[in-house]
Amino acid sequence: MESPKTIQLGRKIDPLRNGIHGVKSDIIESHPLESAYRTAKVKQEEMKKKILTNTYGAAFPMKMELDHQILTKFQRPPGAIPSSFLGLEAMTGTLEGFGFEDYLNDPIDSE
Repeated sequence: MESPKTIQLGRKIDPLRNGIHGVKSDIIESHPLESAYRTAKVKQEEMKKKILTNTYGAAFPMKMELDHQILTKFQRPPGAIPSSFLGLEAMTGTLEGFGFEDYLNDPIDSE
């Protein structure tokens, strides 16, 4: 009996760029600084929410959290073009950031 043929949608997994997937990578983090970065980012977001609460009142951070939830759910249907989450990037301020992926020419982003 033949197995049913499937069509893969979206991006292909590139082990040379992303590394080989294994069970160990699911259990532990790749580097100790990665967990420190994540905890610092969470603390920074909590501090920002406290400052906004003290400045504008308790409703403003709740509204921002609601907007964040709405913008994370809004995406394109599955297919060849991945979702860009432009509204979320504009709201969080990451749209203004210029990272290494912007100038290293990722082949996935090329035409």
